[in-house]
Amino acid sequence: MPRTLYDKLWDSHIVYAEDDGPTLLYIDRHLLHEVSSAQPFQGIRQAGRTPWRADANIAMADHNVPTVNRKNGVTDPISLVQIEMLTRNCEENDILLFDMNDRRQGIVHVVGPELGLTLPGMTLVCGDSHTSTHGALGALAFGIGVSEVEAVLTTQCLLTTRLKTMLVQIDGSLQPGVTPKDLTLSVVRKLSIGGGKGYAIEFGGEAVRELSMEGRMTLTNMTIEAGARSGLIGVDATTIDYIDGRLYAPKGSQWDMAVKAWKEFRTDEGAVFDATVALDAGTVQPMITWGTVPDMSVNIGDRLPDPGDEPDKQRRSLFERAYEYMGLKPNTPVTEIKLDKVFLGSCTNGRIEDLRAAAKIVKGRHIAANIKLAMVVPGSTMVKKQAEEEGLDHVFREAGFEWRDSGCSMCLAMNNDRLEPGERCASTSNRNFEGRQGQGGRTHLVSPAMAAAAAVEGHFVDVREMEGKSGS
Repeated sequence: MPRTLYDKLWDSHIVYAEDDGPTLLYIDRHLLHEVSSAQPFQGIRQAGRTPWRADANIAMADHNVPTVNRKNGVTDPISLVQIEMLTRNCEENDILLFDMNDRRQGIVHVVGPELGLTLPGMTLVCGDSHTSTHGALGALAFGIGVSEVEAVLTTQCLLTTRLKTMLVQIDGSLQPGVTPKDLTLSVVRKLSIGGGKGYAIEFGGEAVRELSMEGRMTLTNMTIEAGARSGLIGVDATTIDYIDGRLYAPKGSQWDMAVKAWKEFRTDEGAVFDATVALDAGTVQPMITWGTVPDMSVNIGDRLPDPGDEPDKQRRSLFERAYEYMGLKPNTPVTEIKLDKVFLGSCTNGRIEDLRAAAKIVKGRHIAANIKLAMVVPGSTMVKKQAEEEGLDHVFREAGFEWRDSGCSMCLAMNNDRLEPGERCASTSNRNFEGRQGQGGRTHLVSPAMAAAAAVEGHFVDVREMEGKSGS
């Protein structure tokens, strides 16, 4: 019978399954970082165990690493302890670690694909919800909890439950000036923050096929924001071309064998999904979140919604709370929202294509006087190096941006990369929760191009009005 991509990935990794219970699933790749790994390592140490397959585990220092003056080391005491513990745990268990001074260091969800550690057909887990990113390469990837991290370290298996399948069919093409981030925010708005709960979402359709791998990773990265556990995109020529030549990708005859196998990791024609949602990419506009969850968003040309127009009482209450926290009023034009800071980076939009898109907007321009801080934090050291080779760092610096080292940074308010109470930020990250970027901070999620345009103007603008025009 025709099978979905999820079915193929799931079925090929079953170690043991109960008829009406959980399944023991084999895990091909386990990614670790300093925040969610300390307790699991302590657990296996106390139990006298060692990792079942050390070589299937890869560790990365990314959440707590400083993005400025890295050569001076880590000054925050809590961050220092977590990073030192990761180093110790990896040394004791013979696990490959990319520490903060490694040329391959970066955010784990950026580094995995760019080094060829993430491959089609894999099951991949990490103690981080945005592990769904890796599903863009035809892998079954999802975040796990601390106790599950310990289980995978110990057995290289995970006891978990099969998900339902959802197809998000995106036909048509994105209009000029509309980005994968806008498409992603549009999908999240359509599904709502709980619409994908219990599902593995596969993205298909013309618009998805037209996306680059980096754009696809933006889409799968935020699948979790619609409540789904994982996001998937089938393997095609774009996938294979992206992987070819990566450091840890198969080589020689193994490459040929791998490609042949990878081509099977796509949904068969006629396969049935548990749910299907359709979206016309041609209707998507540049978008911005206004509230405190990612589905509270509007098009750049719109006014902020009126809670009184929301028929659901609970939803209306959420809107009212969001307005109070965000310091905004209903019916305000989006373009009247002024900003204090701008953040370019994260595992959602910290890749080279994202930096190129932002640099294109700011070139020849300068950030507005009311912008206290505009910062660029590349998703990895390799992305930073490539950007510098292309001269993008000079473009950003001349425009008044700070050019920083790679890491999670302001996405989750680490170290001093944070908002102060009441400050408003245009951010290319994935979450706009209360306090996500700093206690009392107000976050608006946008694309890299939209963030760059907002930095220049000091408030939100339609980036399409700036594209093609040279800076003064």
